[in-house]
Amino acid sequence: MNASDKAPKSDAGKSAILDIAGKQITMPVRSGTVGPDVIDIGKVYANTGAFTYDPGFTSTANCSSKITFIDGDKGVLLYRGYPIEQLAEHSSHLEVCYLLLNGELPNQKQFEEFRGIVSRHTMVHEQMTRFYQGFRRDAHPMAVMCGSVGALSAFYHDSTDINDPRQRIIAAHRMIAKMPTMAAMAYKYSIGQPFIYPRNDLDYTANFLQMCFAVPCEPYSVNPILARALDRIFILHADHEQNASTSTVRLAGSSGANPFACIAAGIACLWGPAHGGANEAALKMLEEIGTVKNIKSHVEKVKDKNSGVRLMGFGHRVYKNYDPRAKVMQKTTHEVLKLLGVNDPLLEVAMELEQIALHDDFFIEKKLYPNVDFYSGIVLRALGFPVSMFTVLFAVARTVGWIAQWKEMIEDPEQKIGRPRQLYVGSGPRDYVQVDKRA
Repeated sequence: MNASDKAPKSDAGKSAILDIAGKQITMPVRSGTVGPDVIDIGKVYANTGAFTYDPGFTSTANCSSKITFIDGDKGVLLYRGYPIEQLAEHSSHLEVCYLLLNGELPNQKQFEEFRGIVSRHTMVHEQMTRFYQGFRRDAHPMAVMCGSVGALSAFYHDSTDINDPRQRIIAAHRMIAKMPTMAAMAYKYSIGQPFIYPRNDLDYTANFLQMCFAVPCEPYSVNPILARALDRIFILHADHEQNASTSTVRLAGSSGANPFACIAAGIACLWGPAHGGANEAALKMLEEIGTVKNIKSHVEKVKDKNSGVRLMGFGHRVYKNYDPRAKVMQKTTHEVLKLLGVNDPLLEVAMELEQIALHDDFFIEKKLYPNVDFYSGIVLRALGFPVSMFTVLFAVARTVGWIAQWKEMIEDPEQKIGRPRQLYVGSGPRDYVQVDKRA
């Protein structure tokens, strides 16, 4: 049995005791492969009549999973046990897709078969092109993605039965294959250019770039270094444990909703600026700083708690150390800008700001290390994508994580429909008063 196959278990040597008004209950402690132990509070309400209170679920595990592990204190991110740095250096996004879906890296035959399956699903139903025309030309690409992905269930009825394992895997393959095509269509529609059909002779990321930037009137050749840079970005964003959008996908899926609707829900959540819009916010901050000489005054404002100025692209809800994805992105940023010959002043600002944050006691004490969003915005802009497409690209990368988590949730015998509790603080019971008798 591989480490990734180990299910969470109750630790017979550990338990937690809860005392409420003199009434004690013993709760089992469960242990995973790695990471902190978990106190199983499933019977707390039944035994005590009390709920637990955890805004933002910062201390609550809502599921057991074999897909992704994060150690925020040590700056560790593992996909199925593999360090993200190794996968970003040696693997490809499509291979990572296979890993996240199936639990193991593929051999050569398995990978070629998987690549062939994904390639055969890259086209979307031709009627989808007319669906896009229903949006205003100036519609945000994420608005288009929310609507069009949700509409896939109207086109692919043969893969919406969540109780059929075969249909679940077909839906997974379709989502991974079609998301780049639909994202490229959203981009092309936003700039008024014709849609470009996918090319199955290209790899996953090169195909996406040609669908975004090729035009019918002249040949287009994908630069392999730029394709590799975007592929690395996709790998780094493929999954990130139980974040807001993934939890949204799981919650929607727990009701029995079809997979296309669940992914559309994840896209809607990702659109929030506190989640998928972080790289856009980091880029905007660098543009506002403008030049290296303005960094000192900006940092002073950040340190002033009354200024309301925040350091975007630094710190993370989970990571309390250097985001391992940021190290990979820093290298990728230099490679892309060197290849394109871009002397981007924002990179100079970014590098200087990074050094200040890594050596200034204020930022060290608050553990405000650079995260992946700090660099990715610069790379995406250098590749030619407008800011409005940044979150769309995030959605393309995260699709495999969402679908893998959804599939795992459906197949988990412990899974129930999501139903969080609340601490009610409204009015107590009161009687209705006729309108003419109210004060």
